[in-house]
Amino acid sequence: MRTLTTPWLLAILMIFSSLAQADLTIDITRGNEQATPIAIVPFAGGEGLPEDLAQIVADDLERSGYFTPLERRAMFSQPSSRDQVTYGDWKSLNTRYLAVGRVSQEGNNVSVRYELLNVGGESLMLEEIVTASPDALRAAAHRISDRIFEEITDIRGAFSTRIAYVTSSGMGDNTRYWLYIADADGRNSREILSSDEPVMSPAWSPDGKKLAYVSFETQRPAIYVQDLASGRRAKLTSFEGLNSAPAWSPDGRKLAMALSKDGQPDIYLMDIGSGSLQRLTDSGSIETEPSWSPDGRSLIYTSDRSGGPQIYRQDLGSGSTKRLTYTGGYNARGQFSPDGEQLFLIHRGSRGYQVARQDLSNGRLVELGDSQFAESPSVAPNGTMVIFATQRGGKGVLGAVSADGRASFVLPAAQGDVRDPAWSPFLN
Repeated sequence: MRTLTTPWLLAILMIFSSLAQADLTIDITRGNEQATPIAIVPFAGGEGLPEDLAQIVADDLERSGYFTPLERRAMFSQPSSRDQVTYGDWKSLNTRYLAVGRVSQEGNNVSVRYELLNVGGESLMLEEIVTASPDALRAAAHRISDRIFEEITDIRGAFSTRIAYVTSSGMGDNTRYWLYIADADGRNSREILSSDEPVMSPAWSPDGKKLAYVSFETQRPAIYVQDLASGRRAKLTSFEGLNSAPAWSPDGRKLAMALSKDGQPDIYLMDIGSGSLQRLTDSGSIETEPSWSPDGRSLIYTSDRSGGPQIYRQDLGSGSTKRLTYTGGYNARGQFSPDGEQLFLIHRGSRGYQVARQDLSNGRLVELGDSQFAESPSVAPNGTMVIFATQRGGKGVLGAVSADGRASFVLPAAQGDVRDPAWSPFLN
């Protein structure tokens, strides 16, 4: 294997030094005691890289709540291929799965050959080569994480997805707002919008190429759609009163939104191509926070028509409406699981405002995590995690909790407050 050359490394380091100015950091607050033990051995030949690819994979898997990676200091050896593995050593460490690999330089790119092994069965489960450019090392590690996760769990990995979020810094009239997108682990952040006026409610298009959001830059709320590749954007609504909570239809042709142009806030549908509006609700109550079912045949939204915020479902074909939540006096910001069988929401319980999961077949509601100030939940495209906004130490941070509530972590920013997270769809 050739040694990684100094100019090549210098180029990588220059790229990485220009990133991460607004990155979020991961702080795991609760691990899953029932998680599967796995060992991700440091990849041989990667010592000179600016990113520890094996560590990124281990961090991804731990963050999912499904796995407990073995600490490196506990490893008896660090093999780089399966023919170097002594399975008895790993069995004695109660490790069920083992990933080993080697990094090499392929022209101006990095090539990673890795293998996933079943320790108990002493067998090969997965062998692949991943090649990446110098500015895509983390993306390569996330792809490896996705493949390992899916091979073991039969659930598609979501480590290569992205999140959108809003940050703010300053006080009063001197507050500044930014809209960012970043990798699902909070790294590789990229500024989408900067404004002296509030920005909120980012929502990904189904193809992951656009963001809809609300901006107050014209002194009143307006809904915009922005193309992420070109930066071009269009203002869709700027009616008097409320223009809020944009939500893309699964086919990407419509946006649901809350508008108060005709009185109380109601749910409307906009055809993005023509700009035409269709009013869906007209109950005289406050209706807001629409979200689509995965099949696109119905919408859920928050309404106070029963005296307090509860979640309702409206069939778009028949127009019939059904109340979904009955546990407690406050249930809002509903989001479907990708399979449409669960509802994730913000529930006010004895410990404050918490992320909760409700089974739509029987109505059973379970609180997840232990945050007292949760808001704005967004579900990972594989349904395994929920990201949300919360408070820690008087500062706005992002929190995340596994769908079963057994694992959680927070993503604070180095400076300022973070809020309004939105998890992207699968991007490949």
